[in-house]
Amino acid sequence: MTEKKRILVVDDDDDLRMIIRESLESDRYEVIEAENGNIALQLMETESFDLMITDLMMPGIKGIELLNRVKQINPEIGALLMSAYGTVETAVQAMQKGAFDFITKPFSISHIESRVNRFFEYSTLKQENKQLKRQLADHKAQNKLVGQSSAALDVAYNIGIVSQSDATVFLRGESGTGKELVAEAIHDQSERSNKPFLKINCAAVPETLFESTLFGHEKGSFSGAYKSQKGIFEECNGGTLLLDEISEIPYTMQAKLLRVLQEMCIIKVGTTAEIPVDVRIIATTNRDINELISSGKFREDLFFRLNVFPIEIPALRERKEDIALLVDHFINLFKTKYKYKEKYVTPAVLDKFMSYDWPGNIRQLQHLIERAILFSGKDTEIDLHHVKFEKDPDNSNNQSQILEVMPLAEMEKKLIFAALKKTDNHRTKAAELLGVTVRTLRNKLNQFENEK
Repeated sequence: MTEKKRILVVDDDDDLRMIIRESLESDRYEVIEAENGNIALQLMETESFDLMITDLMMPGIKGIELLNRVKQINPEIGALLMSAYGTVETAVQAMQKGAFDFITKPFSISHIESRVNRFFEYSTLKQENKQLKRQLADHKAQNKLVGQSSAALDVAYNIGIVSQSDATVFLRGESGTGKELVAEAIHDQSERSNKPFLKINCAAVPETLFESTLFGHEKGSFSGAYKSQKGIFEECNGGTLLLDEISEIPYTMQAKLLRVLQEMCIIKVGTTAEIPVDVRIIATTNRDINELISSGKFREDLFFRLNVFPIEIPALRERKEDIALLVDHFINLFKTKYKYKEKYVTPAVLDKFMSYDWPGNIRQLQHLIERAILFSGKDTEIDLHHVKFEKDPDNSNNQSQILEVMPLAEMEKKLIFAALKKTDNHRTKAAELLGVTVRTLRNKLNQFENEK
C-alpha cells in the first residue's frame, strides 16, 4: 500500500482548517492542523510533511515569514499560500520564496482539492525526472569509466558517494589515468549536472594572468585590459570547476584561492567589491603533493581545503584485468569514427598489452589503438605489426647512437620540437608527452628564443 502524503494546514480560522482537513482526508492524504505559525514550526521540527497549506495573514508569524523558516527546515516541502488579501505582487513574492501556488479566499473546496492534486502530480513528475536524469548520468558515467577491476570499482563507488554532495574533491593519479573523466562523471551524477562544467589547466596559465583568469578583471585594471571580463569562477557559477594540475598554481596565488574557497566570494582585479559565487571544486594533480608541501611550494592549508574527499586514480599497470575491456571500448570508438565495420586485436597483441607497463596509462592505450586501426586499414585483424609503441625497443640502438654524437642540450631541444610537432603545437599535450609541466616547457621555449 502506498504511504499517505502528509499535509500541514496552518490558519487561525478554526472552521476553515476543519473544512480543508475533512475535504482532503482520504486514502491519499493525512492532514494535520496548526492554528498559528509557532505551532507549525514546532510540528515541522519533529514531524515530516510533504505539503504545507498556510494562510498569508495570521497573528504572529505571517505566511511569507513562515514559508521562509519552513524552507530552512525542509527545503523540499511544497507550499500553497491562501489569503483574502491576494494581490499579484503578493503572489509573485510567494512564488519567489518557493511556494508552488497561491489561492485567493474565498475559494471552493473543489478548487483547493484540484490545487493539492496538481502539486502532487507535479511532485511525482519532478521525482521521476530526477530518477531519469540519474539513470542517464549513470549510463553516461559507465560509458566513460570502463573497467571491472576492484581498483576501477572502488573509484566508481567513490564517485557515486561524493556526487550526491557539494564536497570538494581532490583527484590524484599519474598522467593519462583519466582524472578528467572522473571529474566529469562526478559532475554528471550531481545536482549541478545541468549547470556549467568548466576546467582550467593551472600549468598552462601565465603567472601574471592567473588572478584575472580565475576571478576576472575590470576595464583598465592592467595593461591590455581593454574591457571588463568575467573570470572562470563567475562563468562557472552554479556548476563545477575542475582545477587541473592544481600543484602548478603559483605560490603567490595560493592564499587568494584559499580565501575564495573558504568564503565563496571573488574580487575582480581592479575592484574591491566582493561577488558571491556558488561553485563546486574538483582539483587534480599527478605530482607528489606531500613533497611539494614539505619543500614549501604548496600551502598545507590550501591542500586541507581541497582534500575534503580524496580519490586515488589507479595506474593502468595496477588494473591490467581491465585492459581487454578498454581495448574493446577503444576499438568500438575508433572503428565507428573511421567507418570500419569490424576490427579486433589478435591474442598476440593482447598478450603484448598485458606484459607492458603503460607509462602513459589509459591515454597511451587509447592513442595506440587509434594508430593501430589506422595502420590496419582495411584489414579486419589488428596484429603486432600494426601496433606502434611510442618507445619501441627496436629503436633503442639508434637512440644510443644519437646520444653519443649529440650534445645533451641539442638533444633536449630536438625532443621538445619533435613533441610539439607531434601534437600540432599543443603545449599541454607536448608537456605530457615529455613528462614535464607546461611551465617548464614554456620556460625552455623562451630560453631557445633568447638564444637566437
